[in-house]
Amino acid sequence: MAKTGTTTQGLRAAIERSGYYPALVAEAVEAAVGGEPVVAFLVHQETTFDSNEVRRHVTVLVLTATRFIVSHTDEQAADDSSATPYATTSTESVKLNRISSVVLSRVVANPESYAPGTLPREVVLTIGWGAVSRLDLEPASCGDPNCEADHGYTGSSTADDLSLRVSEAGDGPDSVRQTLAFAQALSEATTATSR
Repeated sequence: MAKTGTTTQGLRAAIERSGYYPALVAEAVEAAVGGEPVVAFLVHQETTFDSNEVRRHVTVLVLTATRFIVSHTDEQAADDSSATPYATTSTESVKLNRISSVVLSRVVANPESYAPGTLPREVVLTIGWGAVSRLDLEPASCGDPNCEADHGYTGSSTADDLSLRVSEAGDGPDSVRQTLAFAQALSEATTATSR
């Protein structure tokens, strides 16, 4: 479930409503934000299925006047390194002028009858700031099917720092709206810092 808003108190309340280790998540996020006022935020809890396990995650995105903060918390079952279940939480603070892309992909039903303002059935928010890149390579070839020469490799490099998928069916229409609102706020903030 995604929650968005614009105050530190609203951020704490959204983290608590998510119900996912709220004390741990709130402490990590508040330490990263520090004393800066919150411009916008998004709290997104996600449940995934990993083999025979159900795993939960929470991602908190915070926009301040100068930074984009991302916090991610995962829970882990007991394993060889720990006799008890545990959670891992991390935060990253990125200066707004480092954000190189804010991509918002929208999936709409019945595009031939789309009306402006209709809520997409799903959105994917991808944010890039150069921390993580994916390199996809494959052998290069020429157009001759009988050619046996080595043509080297061809490929592409893709910035893929953060990707967050929110769907109306899985997360509810409010979560989709809130993701759209956060994406717009972040996009506008990055545009303002590039002037």
